[in-house]
Amino acid sequence: MASTATVAVRRVTDPAPALSPSSGRLRVSLQRHFEVVLDGVRIQVPHSGQRLVAFLAINEGPLPRDVVAAELWSEATGDRASAALRTALWRLGPAVARSLVVASGGRLALGPDVDVDFRATAERAQAIIHGRAGPAARHDVAALRAAGDLLPDWYDDWVILERERFRQLRIDALETLCSTLSADDHYAGAIEAGLAAVAAEPLREQSHRVLIAAHLAAGNPGEALRQYRILRELLARELGVAPSAATERLLVSMAPR
Repeated sequence: MASTATVAVRRVTDPAPALSPSSGRLRVSLQRHFEVVLDGVRIQVPHSGQRLVAFLAINEGPLPRDVVAAELWSEATGDRASAALRTALWRLGPAVARSLVVASGGRLALGPDVDVDFRATAERAQAIIHGRAGPAARHDVAALRAAGDLLPDWYDDWVILERERFRQLRIDALETLCSTLSADDHYAGAIEAGLAAVAAEPLREQSHRVLIAAHLAAGNPGEALRQYRILRELLARELGVAPSAATERLLVSMAPR
């Protein structure tokens, strides 16, 4: 039977309370920046370890070691890539708290007790889109707005693809919240969600459209018209196009009779 090894990271050596090997849970943050935290204490992770942890967080495993090595060190030969992976694992250091990376049977995965922020956000966004979300809508709007992009300063292909998927998922969830909150007469939350969607992608017409509809439902035609003009100017300046017929139809109710 294959042996199982666990790898975790060393604590940052700046002033901080001592860590008990059995205390707390590890949290990996990929939203806005990379960070590993244990009980509020940041853990220092070498660059190679950051890429390994992020890859395992984005591509839920367990994953074959050769697949991980080939993706993270694609410029190297098979043997060199495998050696680079072994070095990255070694540089993570001995366990001081809970397992961060588990290596077993030729496969790698994050430890079962590791929380990943973007996974939680993605799951919540999916629940909102598919109508499975609970009543804490204002909290959902704030969480989706605060999430930001996935590792915005990383340029690996596997990050770029997931970053775009995650961004689209967040915007879809915000647009859904805008429409559902407006239908439930929670106009302040609906407008907050719509504004967050527009801020995430200013050139996305559908985000502007659900926000315009929320303003109209709230009885604020002036705000709806102002948002429409913002959209029209953005599309003309950046893309050289006009708002779609679907957006124009929203304003028909405002026309004088």
